[in-house]
Amino acid sequence: MEYGILSIAIPLLTIFLAIITKDVIVSLVGGIFAGLLVLNGYDPLTAFVALFDGIIALFSEGWIAKTLLFALMIGAIIKLLSLSGAVDSFVLYLSRKAKKIDSPKGAMLLAYIIGVVIFIESSITSLVAGTVAKPLCDKNGVSRAKLAYICDSTSAPICSLIPLNGWGALLLGLIISAVDTNVISGDPVSLLIASIPYNFYAIFTLIIVLFVIYFKFDIGPMKESLPQPYHPNQLNIEAKPTPYPMLLPIIVMVLAVPAGLYLTGKGDIFKGSGSTSVYYGVIVTLFFMYFYYVFGKIISHKMYFKGFYEGLGEMIPVVMILLFALFIGKVIGDLGTAKYLAHLLSGNISPLFVPMLVFLVAAVTAFSTGTSWGTFSIMMPIGLALAATMGVDIPLIIAAVISGGIFGDHASPISDTTIISSMAAGCDHVEHVRTQLPYALIGGIFAAAAFLVAGWFTL
Repeated sequence: MEYGILSIAIPLLTIFLAIITKDVIVSLVGGIFAGLLVLNGYDPLTAFVALFDGIIALFSEGWIAKTLLFALMIGAIIKLLSLSGAVDSFVLYLSRKAKKIDSPKGAMLLAYIIGVVIFIESSITSLVAGTVAKPLCDKNGVSRAKLAYICDSTSAPICSLIPLNGWGALLLGLIISAVDTNVISGDPVSLLIASIPYNFYAIFTLIIVLFVIYFKFDIGPMKESLPQPYHPNQLNIEAKPTPYPMLLPIIVMVLAVPAGLYLTGKGDIFKGSGSTSVYYGVIVTLFFMYFYYVFGKIISHKMYFKGFYEGLGEMIPVVMILLFALFIGKVIGDLGTAKYLAHLLSGNISPLFVPMLVFLVAAVTAFSTGTSWGTFSIMMPIGLALAATMGVDIPLIIAAVISGGIFGDHASPISDTTIISSMAAGCDHVEHVRTQLPYALIGGIFAAAAFLVAGWFTL
């Protein structure tokens, strides 16, 4: 309460910078510096030193170091799955074994299934689904715009619902930060898992896509989208059709995390360390992939480490976002933003409206910036602290931030996933944005209503 309106001005400045610069890291660093300026008596030199000393201080905490390393190693796993041909082999297996696939509905269902089962990384999901299903869609008269919509609408939603990926690393890190700074209480992994049923936008979007596929539900500009001329022999993936190189590492990782929770919790999985469990889970997975891929002659020793290092490098931007997100969460906590917001809202707004409002603010932020991850970084610390002070269900607020971030990103023309989905499907980017927007708005309206109802039921 000491800093009054300034405690709100700092996160608003961060959002404003994100909208103006379209650069999440720049906006986070700007917000952190402004906050440190306030906390250090408006002395720019002291704030500058506090900024870089604060970064080093973050690394001194074991759970933060483990979370950042986990995010890096997830990148290595993603890269190795791609480099080894595991993803190609898996989708080729699906395309050859699935029955009744050579039809309009079958071609769209193939894209949908690939989008659902490949939840490692949203860009990979869109690229693989678009690449594999495109020739079948062309052959069966399915427009590229509809394929782009299916790719885009399964990538981010499924990655957020099954967060065994970089999404999980970021979200878990943000929740861990709130727990560590005593903003909220509870086990971070359990809180993230508990939020999944409340991730209404992701759930509604996946349902709407199925409805579109089965009932040819074309609305708005989608009615006018035309299929591309079909040219035979477009599907040419040189890979052995087998699911195991893709599935087995994922199974190992899925099993290793709860095993780690059990061991660190000394027999109680709900008392285990989330950061330690996911950290060792990815290490075990990487060891398994080395023995399986190298000794199984899927890739060479040299190729394994080439993919390993490249994967680490590709995740550096994500790790930087995560690092600064943890930092700004601490700064916002020191400023007392949530307490001041709760003081302003107390008596003026019912807590039952908070989940819906958090969802809508996150959606506007993501739409304006074109990034769901940046929105998570900005909104999660604020949302969690606000929920704690106003007595709102914590998993519901976590889901509201996630859903809002995905909704805004899904509707945004400057979103990277929107651009990648257009590219993967071979669809004009503007056409993809125009044809997808009505479906995104339907999902957003349903989600907003669901958050309002859930806010009432969880009070």
